[in-house]
Amino acid sequence: MLDIRFIRENSELLQETAQHKNMKVSIPELLEWDSKRRDLLQKTEVLRADRNRLTQTIATHMQQGNLQAAEPLKQQVRTMNERLTLADKEWADADQRCNELLLMIPNVVSPDTPRGKNDSDNVEIRISGVPTAFTFEAKDHVTLGELHDLIDIPRGVKTAGSRNYFLKGAGLFLHLAVQRLALDLLTSYGFTPMDVPVMVRPEALRRTGFFPSGEDQTYELVDENKWLVGTSEVSLVSYYSDEIVDLTEPIKLAGVSTCFRREIGSAGRDVRGLYRVHQFAKVEQVVLCPNDPALSEQILQEITSHAEEILTLLELPYRVMAVCTGDMSQKTYKQYDIETWMPSRQAYGETHSSSNVHDFQARRSNIRYRDANGKLEFCHTLNNTAVASPRILIPLLENHQREDGSIYIPKALRPYMGGLEQLNLL
Repeated sequence: MLDIRFIRENSELLQETAQHKNMKVSIPELLEWDSKRRDLLQKTEVLRADRNRLTQTIATHMQQGNLQAAEPLKQQVRTMNERLTLADKEWADADQRCNELLLMIPNVVSPDTPRGKNDSDNVEIRISGVPTAFTFEAKDHVTLGELHDLIDIPRGVKTAGSRNYFLKGAGLFLHLAVQRLALDLLTSYGFTPMDVPVMVRPEALRRTGFFPSGEDQTYELVDENKWLVGTSEVSLVSYYSDEIVDLTEPIKLAGVSTCFRREIGSAGRDVRGLYRVHQFAKVEQVVLCPNDPALSEQILQEITSHAEEILTLLELPYRVMAVCTGDMSQKTYKQYDIETWMPSRQAYGETHSSSNVHDFQARRSNIRYRDANGKLEFCHTLNNTAVASPRILIPLLENHQREDGSIYIPKALRPYMGGLEQLNLL
């Protein structure tokens, strides 16, 4: 959420931003309701002040025993109360509509964010490693998973419907190993590991900017008035909602959670394998820092580098992309995606994402801190996917396959795999 004063002063910029982010939002409509809300507030305050003065006059007459003079004034007060009730209702309606529209206003984007319509307009920043080339006919992760008895998709579909799966044996251990590798790395960088709720109240999703525009991608538990999160970012930011936090040092959190996504709108896309599934696991970085654009930009680079370090430890080729306006969410100020080389796609596929949100989430979540002068300010929040599995298993299995059918296990994962150096065919 943005400060309404900022919106009043930057209406053209924000209407342009909404257009660039492919959002159907009317800034003039919001400003019209904002003006109406302020006018109605002034009207109710004048009415209330007049009513209070008249009430005081009545009290004075009553104290003096002048009942005859007080009686007509009482009728005036009754009339004014009726008008005030109506005015309060009008103001409340205008205020509600104003707040509904405020929730739809997008965050501004950084000056260096590329302008574009969709992910095809994202800009490559850097590449690490060389796409894997094979001297033999390489297999995709589904075939490899079946040969090594790591993955069972048909029974996942039988049990839970499309885009579901079972991980078995070493497949499960790899799934857990990449998470533990990420968690240990982040802990070494001062992050606090946290296991978080994955069922949350709707206000947690509104406050973090995932609602009201993301309901179609989120699973609802109707009878519970709760929703399943698609990222632990929701829970980690909400952990501090309505609090004044100590930001002497940035707060660094590493959330571990199962995540859920409906994948509405993806029919026919990535239907084979583990790329686009309904249930997955993530280790998520979330940082809260002072309201300092230079500092939050520095932290954005740091959390992105943590994800890159994990991919380097996994010995995988990847590239970092600057995400364009048309591929950004409502809440995002600046974003990088990291794409890892997936041989079966003969292309890079997104495996990580880093975002600087500035004070957008903190304002909605009412998370503040005291600056050096003791003034309360809304903090900046940032997030990054340290690792998401089973998607990361796609490049892990495919890039590390060998001609004899075995799969090399990167050295960094071996301590979490009981020292195993490779997976051999059964």
